[in-house]
Amino acid sequence: MATKDGTVAIVTGAGSGIGAATARRFAADGATVVLTGRTKEKLDDVVAGADPAVAERMHVLVADSSDEEAITHLVDEVASGFGRLDTLVNNAAVARPGTAEQTSTEQWRFVHAVDVDGVFFASRAAVPHLRTTRGSIVNVTSVSGLGGDWANVAYNSAKGAVVNLTRAMALDHGGEGVRVNAVSPSLTYTEMTEGMTGDEDLMARFADRIPMGRGGEPAEVADVIAFLAGPDARFVTGVNLPVDGGLSASNGQPRMS
Repeated sequence: MATKDGTVAIVTGAGSGIGAATARRFAADGATVVLTGRTKEKLDDVVAGADPAVAERMHVLVADSSDEEAITHLVDEVASGFGRLDTLVNNAAVARPGTAEQTSTEQWRFVHAVDVDGVFFASRAAVPHLRTTRGSIVNVTSVSGLGGDWANVAYNSAKGAVVNLTRAMALDHGGEGVRVNAVSPSLTYTEMTEGMTGDEDLMARFADRIPMGRGGEPAEVADVIAFLAGPDARFVTGVNLPVDGGLSASNGQPRMS
């Protein structure tokens, strides 16, 4: 079990994919979970799609994590309203493909506002509350933050920043009892990757590179997030854990046999 009755968690970007799966997993484990994101209808759909016994522990609060004032207010409101905060999952993210030459300033700033600033704002607001409960932060990064992709400079640089932000916060707050870890998924079947999964040739190339021969399901990433947030990982901090079907085991050279 990742959490326990009476704990309180916030999951950003909880309207779909990994965020939705994480919110449902935490609630199934007995935690009170606040789902947040920019679109109330999507968040409500996640709750409506859960088992009724699980859904009753799920609460929707709309906020854009890249909005400093909004996300700070939300974190404080949750800690005050529920009496505590035990876990923050920074999952909200966007991507805009392009090389450095192709990426506009607007695209660059938008990706970094959501993928980096949002993580920083939410974490900064959460740390004082997590210090009280000896809680934890789990950031959802990506294998794209551990190595580069072609034509994805904004997303790669943003996720790389979160990888090292995770380490820095782990150093700063470990002595205070606050753990900070991250998961780094590879291809996962989510709303963000729908444009890719319909391309049979591209999926065949992914299958050739991923030792397990497929992409991941959101629930498979959520299970690892739950482990890092829970008591079984009580002596784990500063870790960026690939959830990638073995992709990062490769040195990058093509299959030769």
